[in-house]
Amino acid sequence: MDFVSELKNILPGKVITQKERKMPYTADASYFTGNEPVAVVIPDSVEEVKKLMKFCFSNGINVVPRGGGTSLTGSSVPMKNSVVLSMSKFDKVLEVRPENMYAIAEPGVRLDDLNNGLKKFNYFYPPDPASSVAATVGGSISTNAGGLRASTYGTTKNWVLGLEVVLPDGSVINTGGRILKISAGYDLTALFVGAEGTLGVITKAILKIWPIPEAIGRMLAYYDSIDKVGKAIAKMKELGIIPLIAEFLDRITMDSLERTRKIEFPKEARFALIVDVSSTIESIKDLMEKTKKILEEFQPVSITVTTDPDEMQKVYEARKGAYSSLLSERNNENERVIIGDIVVPASELPVTLLEAENQIKAHGLKVALFGHIADGNIHMNIYADLSDKKQMDAVDSFQSTMGMIAVKHGGSVSAEHGIGIEKKGLLEMQSREENNEDELLLMKNIKKLIDPKNIMNGGKIFDL
Repeated sequence: MDFVSELKNILPGKVITQKERKMPYTADASYFTGNEPVAVVIPDSVEEVKKLMKFCFSNGINVVPRGGGTSLTGSSVPMKNSVVLSMSKFDKVLEVRPENMYAIAEPGVRLDDLNNGLKKFNYFYPPDPASSVAATVGGSISTNAGGLRASTYGTTKNWVLGLEVVLPDGSVINTGGRILKISAGYDLTALFVGAEGTLGVITKAILKIWPIPEAIGRMLAYYDSIDKVGKAIAKMKELGIIPLIAEFLDRITMDSLERTRKIEFPKEARFALIVDVSSTIESIKDLMEKTKKILEEFQPVSITVTTDPDEMQKVYEARKGAYSSLLSERNNENERVIIGDIVVPASELPVTLLEAENQIKAHGLKVALFGHIADGNIHMNIYADLSDKKQMDAVDSFQSTMGMIAVKHGGSVSAEHGIGIEKKGLLEMQSREENNEDELLLMKNIKKLIDPKNIMNGGKIFDL
């Protein structure tokens, strides 16, 4: 297109136009493949981002911000006539102030790298998506990522104190600040958390950090029915025990981890429940005993307890790698694993999990279930051949049905993966079911106000 030459003049050496170098940017970790971008721009300063946005705004060019490309709903997939804005050069941790409990990071910093740097201060940044080895600060903010530790620490929105954002017209705003509390008008920081790059480009983030827990213990409980898993978690939370991590795995997931990670699970177990609790060194043993008693109330097949850091790390890494491990359970190389992502209140887990099992059978699908069960988050990992229309229709029907079930039980169609391309219809459905269509209309009006030319990651979350 004509504007590419001008773009190269504005940002010399930062614009990629070769087809083979652009192709990796057509997809992300989801099953969607987008259009070839007109260009990929890799700036390394806020000034360059401003120049790009001013140029694209003036010319009505669609911009797709991109972090680590780990979206599971197509959030970073380019639509037609788009420029991909890669933030990979924004990869520095600028400041760490443990006495003030914050760190300042650029959006391209990988979450694992951030936490590796914070260890020397005995602090960490709690949001912990399974893709943390590749997921970036900016991408996780843009999707309000959760992860394994969300049960105790909440999702990303609870840990962002302030942002520097380049708006669609190239202007820059700074929201929030370096302080743990502020009450000064509208919370504009929260507006950009979960916006999936549809409102602006995050160029800096002030993040709240937290002391690393003093002591951690783990229990692995195995059950023969899915409702027992849900009941155990609901009872635990009812009695005031909030696990640091609580993850469940079904038999398909356990089999995949045995094959790829060489971790053995009891053959008679249909479901595994991984529970971590954290406390002081003096009180961790007592807390573990209380937690174990609750797990034993629901007749586990077996249960093991450990405080061995190496053993805990082995299982932790296995759970974070569950998605890739599930690929080993495909019937053929054409199958993909499509991840559903619903959430319900903890009290509704037992009935929701049973309904999920029934719907898997009703739709004739192979589905592996796992998730961050302590915060009611269930991942349905659906095996499907994308070229098989009948099968994909069944997948869409299953996803819609599970979304309706989640809403019926007071939950949501998306827990932590965002909306992207995949869940636009589900978001509309949830708005109708909750008789809350005015909320979605307000979102659209905010988008129109901040991005009047609709150039920021168009086609994501909703259509205008």
